[in-house]
Amino acid sequence: MAASALPSGLWRPSRLQAMRYGSDTVKNYLLSHLPSHSSKAFIVTGSSIATKTPLISQVESLLGSKHHAGTFANIKQHAPVDQLDQATDAVIKDSSIDTLISVGGGSPIDSAKAISHRYHEKKSKYLYHIAIPTTLSAAECTAGAGYTDNTGTKVGIFTAELMPNVIMYDCAYAKETPQRLWLSTGIRALDHAVESIYHPTAPEAPTKQLCLSAIAQLFEYLPKSKKEPGNQDYITRLQLAAFNSLYGLGLNLGGGLGLSHSLGYALGSPYGIPHGITSCLTLVSVVRLKAKNGDNAQQLARILPHIGQTRTGHDQKDAVLVGDAIDGLLKELGLYTTLDDHKVGEDQIPKIVRLATKTEDGDLYDSVVSLLSSKL
Repeated sequence: MAASALPSGLWRPSRLQAMRYGSDTVKNYLLSHLPSHSSKAFIVTGSSIATKTPLISQVESLLGSKHHAGTFANIKQHAPVDQLDQATDAVIKDSSIDTLISVGGGSPIDSAKAISHRYHEKKSKYLYHIAIPTTLSAAECTAGAGYTDNTGTKVGIFTAELMPNVIMYDCAYAKETPQRLWLSTGIRALDHAVESIYHPTAPEAPTKQLCLSAIAQLFEYLPKSKKEPGNQDYITRLQLAAFNSLYGLGLNLGGGLGLSHSLGYALGSPYGIPHGITSCLTLVSVVRLKAKNGDNAQQLARILPHIGQTRTGHDQKDAVLVGDAIDGLLKELGLYTTLDDHKVGEDQIPKIVRLATKTEDGDLYDSVVSLLSSKL
């Protein structure tokens, strides 16, 4: 009997220096994570968090006049370049600033990364970055950033230095997030984890092992969090699941994460759909499409025992069951949605598919057209 091949691989970790989680982590530890005793920090956030919650005033108060250099509170969904330009200009004008503190979901966190990138282009150095996430989108877990240019197209940048230095998960901060946003970004985290399972450059350890753990936790705790939105234990466990869903890729990410993400970018900025919702639109259908490929099905089938189901022994059948389970989770969370709900008509499908797949015909193009047509 021939011996099975020994596992082998390479994992390239990011530059993350610290990740804290729990209650009151910001209050208790923010100042200790500044890069120096004389650091000046610039806060990057959105208007809703700044005006509808006490979070930004709390961070400003913690920093005090000694460490607070300013706040930009006008980052909008999908990080439009106009707001990015304004924030970058404000940072460059103040030579005392050495730290960015992003507070919020993917848009403020990605914007802070993009500001650091632009700062480097002009000053030849990157800014220290502390991320305080309030959603489950996991933008804090990668060295990539996305923003929307003036044509409405999502622009991506990726370099090791854009990974935040510190991530601070604080359940007291996440409690301020509206429930639909919280739950839908949980599906975004699920999207990260599922697409990492069959990503060609994702190593078995730690990436796929972390992702399987994340999937199990998201399936267990998203429904619980829906029933008890203020439960800090559930919030913290979901924050850790979000971290596990994407951090494990480290610097192994080559190109896009997967088809569901590519479709999400094609749907998000151009049509004003939040990325949590784009994952609700695309992930189930993409999993069912990927189940038709033997290698992808083999990887997807591994998920089944982690969501409380028994393997049948048939990879493609098991992969389809994974898609069915995600569909059931969406319905349980009240997140099932269609393209029609977002005023995306059938006439837009060819444009979306061209943008997502970079093709205009062929088997992939036809398959994805069919996939999106099923979501009308």
